Amino acid sequence: MSFEDYRGVWVYIEVKEGQVAPVSLELLGAGRRLADKRGTELAGVVIGEGVKPLAETVFAYGADTLYVYDDPIYKHYRTEPYMKALLACTQKYKPEIILYGATSTGKDLASAVATDLPTGLTADSTMLDVEEDTGLLLASRPAFGGNIMATILCKKYRPQMATVRPKVMKALFPEPGRTGTLVEESIPLQEEEVRTKVLEIVRETARRVRIDEADIVVAGGKGMGGPAGFQLIHKLAEVLGAAVGASRDVVEAGWIGHHHQVGQTGVTVTPKIYFAVGISGAIQHIVGMQNSGLIIAINKDPNAAIFQNCHYGIVGDAFEILPLLIEEYTTALGGKEDGYVRKI
Repeated sequence: MSFEDYRGVWVYIEVKEGQVAPVSLELLGAGRRLADKRGTELAGVVIGEGVKPLAETVFAYGADTLYVYDDPIYKHYRTEPYMKALLACTQKYKPEIILYGATSTGKDLASAVATDLPTGLTADSTMLDVEEDTGLLLASRPAFGGNIMATILCKKYRPQMATVRPKVMKALFPEPGRTGTLVEESIPLQEEEVRTKVLEIVRETARRVRIDEADIVVAGGKGMGGPAGFQLIHKLAEVLGAAVGASRDVVEAGWIGHHHQVGQTGVTVTPKIYFAVGISGAIQHIVGMQNSGLIIAINKDPNAAIFQNCHYGIVGDAFEILPLLIEEYTTALGGKEDGYVRKI
């Protein structure tokens, strides 16, 4: 394999409800930085039905080229046709790096493509860099239960591939009117050749708190003692109109559902304000909230690691501090409107 044949950074452009998924916009920002460092182009690959108009968005967020597979056979995501399209494009144009969002779709597609190429794949990356001279992708992620950060290299194969957690990268500010090269591609694939069929799509009807979209998150850890103590987290969140988050230990103890878990094996959040109450500050948790606008930590252990990763820290007993905060915020905010604070 001659590495000199492989050039360029690619981002798989995931489509969600007819629009470019936010994680893909974030990866275009990360990809732009890597491409500029290598002195090469940034390209996107989009697969779907009626997706060609998305080129305007992709170019505005930093891509130089967009490869488009636009056909009714790609109306719904299915591993086989999407994999075949991306494989064909990869083998034809030979990118050096391909980035995917670590979503259910991105992880499924990336693993299928990596197996067939074959090449390596770093899953759930939280940091990306590239060696300017060698082109080696430095994809870092927590390992050994979140106790260390591991940087993974793919030295023997190309393209180098990684899935990246949503919310850990920053999208560029869009540049309206920015243009690029649109390349329409196709492969000879008929519907009868695809082994899976989409018979029906059933939308989830259960209402769940989307902590990854909240402006304020109040997260609690094992320091809250138990389910009864954790109710103070819910109360403070209610007063602030915030979402409730939790550490992995809390979720594993059954105090709250998994969709509230913040961290490497949970959700990555970037709220304007993040309260970390009774949370020790393990790397596994930190990577899920470190990009929050303002981090306020409350812990009775003055040596807790969380104090190395916050803007403001309060050393004290959460069972004494939270009731005071709840009282003060209730008075200061003067009530709520439709479950959200009027002003903060």
